[in-house]
Amino acid sequence: MEEKDLDFVLVPAGLLVMAVYHVWLLYQIRRKPVRTVVGMNAINRRFWVSSMMEDTQKTGVLAVQTLRNNIMASTLLASTAIMLSSLIAVLMTGGLTAQNNNNNNNNNNRHMIGITFGEGTKLRLTIKFFSILVCFLISFLMNVQSIRYYSHASMLINVPYKKITNFTCHRLTAEYVSSSVNLGSYFWSLGLRAFYFSFPLFLWLFGAIPMFVCSVFLVFMLYFLDVSVDPGWVADTSITTTTTDEESG
Repeated sequence: MEEKDLDFVLVPAGLLVMAVYHVWLLYQIRRKPVRTVVGMNAINRRFWVSSMMEDTQKTGVLAVQTLRNNIMASTLLASTAIMLSSLIAVLMTGGLTAQNNNNNNNNNNRHMIGITFGEGTKLRLTIKFFSILVCFLISFLMNVQSIRYYSHASMLINVPYKKITNFTCHRLTAEYVSSSVNLGSYFWSLGLRAFYFSFPLFLWLFGAIPMFVCSVFLVFMLYFLDVSVDPGWVADTSITTTTTDEESG
């Protein structure tokens, strides 16, 4: 089978494997959140926000500092993503121009480019670079949204909503603030996941086989990172129940 035929078979297969896994993961998060790391962290963040807003005078500095660390992490990923996007754009313009010059001047150079990047047609090489560029741009946008929600939450988390009596109906509750914190975390996770997606697309430059192998390996790696096998509070509940039975006995 030729290289161009492998692109039409293995590349869609690798993308399908990653898509099916993330559809399954989304279903688990929605239906069985305690079995996933994302769902468990979302529940724990709600507890954390509720405890931080119980007494804002004591925990206000801790809450703001924690959200500030999350903002710094999102800022780092956003800066890295836009820098890599600029680099890919330079490679798309300058690299393809150099390839055209080599194609017109020297057949050996064209052959070397084909060895380096797989099938060396201009359209296919443009699609590969553009796919990586889209991943980094999505990562940048997701992290910007994460910064936005974390910034909102850093102001709202110190509002003593239980002492507000000037309004007959106020919507600022711990549940609302925790939803803002969770949205910031979700966008950060999506931005980080876009970085993960760029690895198979980058290996696609070297051929369809490395891309497919990387896609399968990435799914196995993400499975162990996303699935929670032993939630902590389940073990604590069983221990507490056993202790209570022994004392009553």
